[in-house]
Amino acid sequence: MANILFINPVIREQDLPRHVPYGIALLAAICIEKGHQVQVFDQNAWRAGDDTVRQVLMADKWDVIGLGGITTAYGSIKNIVKLARECSPSSLIILGGGILTSLSREMMGFLPEVDVGALGEGFVTLPEILDMVDTGKREWWKIDGTISRGEGGELILSKQRGLIQNLDSLPYPAWDLFPLEEIYFPNSSAAFSVEGMTSKRRLDLNMSYGCSLICRYCYHLGIAGDMRYETEENGKVNVQFDMPGKYDRVIRYHSPEYVVNLVKYAYDKYQIDFISFLDENLMTMDAYSKRTWLKDICRLWGEAGLVPTCVREGKPHDENCRGVHWGGTSHASLTNLEIMKVMRAAGCTYLNYGYESFSSNILKSIGKGATPENNVRSFFWTLEAGIRPIPNQMLGFPLDDFQSLRDSMDAWKRLGIVVKPHFTTPYPGCEWFTQYRNRILDQYDNDLEAFILDLGDATKITAIISENFNAVELLGLRELMMSFDYKRIDDYEKIWREAHHISEGAPSTVCKNKTNAVTKKT
Repeated sequence: MANILFINPVIREQDLPRHVPYGIALLAAICIEKGHQVQVFDQNAWRAGDDTVRQVLMADKWDVIGLGGITTAYGSIKNIVKLARECSPSSLIILGGGILTSLSREMMGFLPEVDVGALGEGFVTLPEILDMVDTGKREWWKIDGTISRGEGGELILSKQRGLIQNLDSLPYPAWDLFPLEEIYFPNSSAAFSVEGMTSKRRLDLNMSYGCSLICRYCYHLGIAGDMRYETEENGKVNVQFDMPGKYDRVIRYHSPEYVVNLVKYAYDKYQIDFISFLDENLMTMDAYSKRTWLKDICRLWGEAGLVPTCVREGKPHDENCRGVHWGGTSHASLTNLEIMKVMRAAGCTYLNYGYESFSSNILKSIGKGATPENNVRSFFWTLEAGIRPIPNQMLGFPLDDFQSLRDSMDAWKRLGIVVKPHFTTPYPGCEWFTQYRNRILDQYDNDLEAFILDLGDATKITAIISENFNAVELLGLRELMMSFDYKRIDDYEKIWREAHHISEGAPSTVCKNKTNAVTKKT
């Protein structure tokens, strides 16, 4: 059996480590079930320097060093694999997660230290790799869902790995391998609700995989059935991204029994007081189940004794409350007032909404499936249900113009809120990255790795795909929006129109109605 070291890279370095890496925790549990020896070094939790990482890498003879994550962790991953090859030259280095799946060939080129990559879901792929490690063979191309190096250094992409359909076959995450008491529980507080703010022992769960929507800025590869292998004229097989007309959504979710049993397990073992559901869209799953999934979860939540005492007794929440509060995601067009009232009675305290914009033109262009009216209705319905709505927006969509900014400001006044929009970022794995790839590379001197290293968590402005505004304009306009400074926005629009030779009264857009004004991937 293999001796495995999992390393969780640093993510969101400007923030505290708040979330146990759910994917690594699941993979670790799977490997333990198979009889392998597993250790985890959580670099994101400890934020230790290179000397500590070297000590970990040299602390044992590791057969396998595995790591992965999302694209924004690339800088940390690049450093870790270099140290791993230096300190443990005989170890097999495996990379997985969205960072590899979205740019498999490029990542294998950027990271020559990586021996084999696992594309898409690794729940079955990783155990098969470990089985081959035990045999002493290195024929990775025989394992579906891998990318590896041939004898001549050429990259070999194996057959596509299918998605697992029975999510309940997954074990519970191996939370014991992570510094819960030292790092994660002390950082439990989340500013989404009073109960979330006062949480002392929060954990995160993933109840489902996939989403019914086609948002063009969102990553779907490997989790929602959108990954495609296509052969080019030279015979090389590549992973393809979402493209118009090629959408295919696979919706999968745990049974209500699995979800509640897992929460009860965490409550009994760790005395948790809050669960944040990491799902892309809880309401997708509820709609697909014909509005039974969340009702059953809430019913079982009560039967398991998990409903917080403040909710059961109708009292204000305080430090004496016992039970598990929770929150997650919703979607404006799928929101249901009846089910939200049931959720509130089971302890739900907040729902995150990706409103993105209150402009009908923008919402149509991004494929969100919502309207400004949906957004407004969902906000007030959520409040009526006693749940706190958390509105999120973006700025810098391809077709954002002065009117779309005013539409959002007008909606904020109606709702009595102010939203600080994130910047629209074309992350690898989304449709807009593929469509705007040439434009992105132009902004980074044709250096894709420089773009990847520059990526943040959408609070930092990176590659611009707006047809109308540059980075300086987006930064300034966001500040004016948040202060409801209509006058200065109006004044700047006059300057902008003159510079772009667009007369007053004409649509304030450089590329009017050009939803497909994009460049193709080379």
